[in-house]
Amino acid sequence: MTITQLETFLRIADKGSFSSAASDLGYAQSTVTMQIKQLEEELGSDLFNRLGKTISLTPAGERLVVYAEKLLQLEREIYLEVPDSAEPSGIIKLGVSESLCYNRCPRILMQYRKSYPKVDIRLSFITHDTFPELLKKGELDIVYTLNPLVEDENLALLYKQSETLGFYVCPEHKLAKKNKVRENDLKDVPLLITSHNCSFRHMLVTDLFHKGIVPSIALETSSKEILKQFAISGIGVAFMPDMTVVTERENGSLVRLDWAGEDFPIYSQIFIHKNKRVTEAVEGFLDLVRNLTDSEVKL
Repeated sequence: MTITQLETFLRIADKGSFSSAASDLGYAQSTVTMQIKQLEEELGSDLFNRLGKTISLTPAGERLVVYAEKLLQLEREIYLEVPDSAEPSGIIKLGVSESLCYNRCPRILMQYRKSYPKVDIRLSFITHDTFPELLKKGELDIVYTLNPLVEDENLALLYKQSETLGFYVCPEHKLAKKNKVRENDLKDVPLLITSHNCSFRHMLVTDLFHKGIVPSIALETSSKEILKQFAISGIGVAFMPDMTVVTERENGSLVRLDWAGEDFPIYSQIFIHKNKRVTEAVEGFLDLVRNLTDSEVKL
């Protein structure tokens, strides 16, 4: 059994296709097929159900996924920690919330690559309901998320900073110049909000229901860019993190409502699994996040 075989196995499990995995990995399909055949022979178990062009994991394959992910995570840690070098090297799998990628995360990653050129950060977008499991399974090494405070006994919180959510409209909207907008002012107003699996949406809808207001939802989407464009067009009120609307506030295409209703506490947070050691490469990422000044990260 080799790391290469396990990497190929996980790629097939993720893609649901031998040919797609081969294309991703830059192998001939015959090479991928041979790697899995050798792995199955060594383990004495079929790892995939093969039904024509459709494949799925067998029970043995599902069990192997857990161990393969752990082994690949250990391999990444070996390359980061073992070489006798004054400069960290290797791979870090970073999960990040989309909202953090509009202004903040790109600046952090640009500086990180200058400071740690031998570390390869592989970025994945995550949602609040999936990232704890990805850390537990070893599919991610570290997560930088924007959420209400997350509490999970299997995770170690390395960093926390208070952030803000806001309501945004075009300058011509009837609420744009109103002082002290509250929940009642949103009654029958078209709302542009994030999708069902987003904690921001849940916070707002719960607040409105508690105030006896049935929200009039005109659009639900995970894309903040789409929310902004619909708000700019005057279709409704967009509810989203302030950090995602910096450019639009500066150019005047969107206005932040003077909100006087319920607070919506959220935080940017960095997590690793509780059993994972904070490597020098991870500490370097933390330092860059910590050293951002208020003027760089807040409106």
